[in-house]
Amino acid sequence: MSVTSTTVERPSFLKAQIGGLPRPFWALWGGTLVNRLGTMVMPFTGVYLTQSRGLSITAAGLVMGVFGAGSLLSQLVAGVLADRIGRRATLSGGMLATAVCMLALGYSTSLPAILASMFALGLVIDVYRPASTALVADLVPAKERPRAYGLLFWAINLGYSVGMTAGGWLAGQGFLWLFWIDALSGVLFAVLVWRAVPETRPEVRQATGGFGMVLRDRVMVGFTLVALGNALVYSQTMTMLPVAMTDVVKLTSKEFGLAMALNGVLIVVVQPLVSGWLGRRDPARMLALGLVVMSAGFAMTAYVTNVAGLAVTIAIWTAGEIATAGIAGAIVASLAPAELRGRYSGLFGFAWSLAAVLAPLLGGPLLELGPKALWFTTAAVGVVSAAGLLLLGPAIRRR
Repeated sequence: MSVTSTTVERPSFLKAQIGGLPRPFWALWGGTLVNRLGTMVMPFTGVYLTQSRGLSITAAGLVMGVFGAGSLLSQLVAGVLADRIGRRATLSGGMLATAVCMLALGYSTSLPAILASMFALGLVIDVYRPASTALVADLVPAKERPRAYGLLFWAINLGYSVGMTAGGWLAGQGFLWLFWIDALSGVLFAVLVWRAVPETRPEVRQATGGFGMVLRDRVMVGFTLVALGNALVYSQTMTMLPVAMTDVVKLTSKEFGLAMALNGVLIVVVQPLVSGWLGRRDPARMLALGLVVMSAGFAMTAYVTNVAGLAVTIAIWTAGEIATAGIAGAIVASLAPAELRGRYSGLFGFAWSLAAVLAPLLGGPLLELGPKALWFTTAAVGVVSAAGLLLLGPAIRRR
């Protein structure tokens, strides 16, 4: 009698990270990467408005405020469209509309035309987000969603890092290049999704309840408030952190930019290495842990006095950001009925758009009180959000 034994071959590291996901997901991933590689206008909008169009700082602030007003509406509208006309049509249509608005803004010269173009751009530039989130939920099995959303997060950061570098150089050649490349990347994203991603919207039941049903979901409303807290914390990296480091700590723009580059490098290098492991953890607990780590990094920012200290704090809050990557989208997907995934994703996106508006309004007065007031308050918001998430954890796990 002979005994034979078989050994289970462990998948390679690369296969473990990217294997098992459907081909349409990779088309969506590729389109996201292309779009982010071409995202060059928004990081340089303030410079464009003041230097190329000659607007005052006050007028430029008004233009950016109008953009924010448009973005607040966009996520809710896009969520409805993703459920009603379909994910593919909403995403592709939003990208094409963004391309048109980009070019309209690039060729606008008067303040009324710039205001109209920026409001329209705010309405359409992130229309793709609820549709993309719903597509992943439709295409990918539940246990693989944290990994899939994490891979999209990685593509966004990789593309954004390269796009920022190229955009800084191209801006010196003429701002109009940025608008054309941004528009072209949106068109390519739209075409790729339209040709390679099937429509996944499920058959709509007779009565879905619309946003009323979403707002009656107390777990989702609670999670949206947590997402708002998370977004308020993270939004300080783009609003008050540059001001605090250059005006208060007196770092040069070059020193600040060099330190901030660490965020993108760490995400691009580390996030793919840990996404599989993170995806196997309990989503609510892992997201809460990530929020606490981010909060610790921002609290330490109150004591930064040089570029080395800033780099340490960036490394800490980036670790928290990596821990949360992909998890929030997976939670939203688990909470949403299939026919309402667009609306649920739209409400989640609304929290981030609202935070983009509120963060500078709240952060500015706090920074005037002093760095400790700003960064300790920011950390407290993160810790409270983490505590709220732990309270929601049992209800999220039951879903």
